[in-house]
Amino acid sequence: MTRQILLVNGPNLNMLGTREPEVYGSETLADVEALTARVAAEFGLSVRAVQSNHEGVLIDAIHAAREDCAAIIINPGGLTHTSVVLRDALSAAALPVAEVHISNVHAREEFRHHSYVSGIASCVIVGCGVQGYEFAVRRIAALLAG
Repeated sequence: MTRQILLVNGPNLNMLGTREPEVYGSETLADVEALTARVAAEFGLSVRAVQSNHEGVLIDAIHAAREDCAAIIINPGGLTHTSVVLRDALSAAALPVAEVHISNVHAREEFRHHSYVSGIASCVIVGCGVQGYEFAVRRIAALLAG
């Protein structure tokens, strides 16, 4: 079995650390990727990270994950609330999926309360800041261990 996790960060997550730090914190995307890789290594897992502001790039990465990944951790950003095709790609990948949101989306605007991804996710981690990525890796590792 492959020991790699695909880490997917959607639109605007490249702006972490500078975009609305009162909502998303001061950590950068590089910090998130380093944290995820460090925690994954504790379980003998590696991480391939992708971030894009383009839906098709994310879908292509998810499709490719079927070949060499054991699971997916995704923060879909704004696509959470709008993208049926992203959900379909994740479902078609047939891998465990951890959905992560840095902020508590349920305490924010009404439109953020719905996620197209949650219904097919193995777990959903919301409102834990970037520590949510650590929780996601630990949960994915537990699922992969059986």
